[in-house]
Amino acid sequence: MNDWDVEKSIKKGQEVIGMSVANGDEDAAHETEPTELPDLVEQPDAEETKEEDEPGKVQEVTPESPSKPTKNNGAGSGTEVKPNPAIDNGGYIEGQTLPKEPKFVKGILLANKKYPLPATYAPGEDKKARGAFERMAAEAKLTGFNLNAFSTYRSFEYQTTLYERYVARDGEKAADTYSARPGYSEHQTGLAFDIGEVNFEQHFASSSFGETEAGKWVAANAHRFGFVMRYPVGKEQITGYMHESWHFRYVGLEIADEIFKKNLTLEEYLGVQ
Repeated sequence: MNDWDVEKSIKKGQEVIGMSVANGDEDAAHETEPTELPDLVEQPDAEETKEEDEPGKVQEVTPESPSKPTKNNGAGSGTEVKPNPAIDNGGYIEGQTLPKEPKFVKGILLANKKYPLPATYAPGEDKKARGAFERMAAEAKLTGFNLNAFSTYRSFEYQTTLYERYVARDGEKAADTYSARPGYSEHQTGLAFDIGEVNFEQHFASSSFGETEAGKWVAANAHRFGFVMRYPVGKEQITGYMHESWHFRYVGLEIADEIFKKNLTLEEYLGVQ
C-alpha cells in the first residue's frame, strides 16, 4: 500500500470499491475487484524504508517488540477471537478498540481489518525478513532484475498520517479499500515488503508491476525465500483489499511454500475470517 500514483487512478478505483465494502464481506488489507485493479496505494516517504540487511537462514518469524508482547502465537491458546460480521463497517468491526497485545495464530503474526495491532507495537523492520529479501534480490539480479523494497516498516503514527490524508481527499469508504486504518496495517508488523524494480519507479505500488518480467519473477519465486503475495487477485473479498502485485509478506519458508502451492491467502491458511 503506497501512494505513488493514486491521483491518476482514484476514479477507476472508486468504480470497484463498492463491490465488497457494502456487503460486509471479509476485509483484511485491500479491496475487491474481479478484473484489473487500479493503482490506489499508499506511498511512504523515502525515509520510511529502512535498509537493514541480515543474511542467514530464512525461518518463521516471531517479531520483536519493545513492549515484549506475549509470544503465545495463538496456536494452542484456544482464545481466537470470532468477530461478529453483523457489525462490520467496510470490513472493520464498528467500535473495536486496539488490543494490548498483537494477535498470533499458528505462530504467525496477523494484522488485518479485524485483527489490529496495539498502537505501541513498534518492532521496526524485521531483520530476518530483510535478510530473506536481500537473498531474493541477489538471485533476481542474476536473472537481470534489480529489485528494491521501496516500503517496509511503517509506524502507527505514520500510518495515521497516511490514512487521514486519504480520508480527507477521497472519503472514508474509498480510503478503506486501499489504505489501512492506523493499527490495522501490515506494514506496522515490519514483515511487509513492497517490492519494485530499480529504474522502473512508474511501476512502484502499481498493478502494472505484476505485468512486468520482474513482477512475474517475484510472484513465481518469492515463496522460495519465505514471502507470499499478501493480496492476490481474485481473493479481494477474503483479504478485504484490492489486488496488490507488489505487496509481499514474510512468513518463513515452509508456510510460504504451502500457501503458494495451495493458492491460499494468509487468512485461508490461518483459518480466520
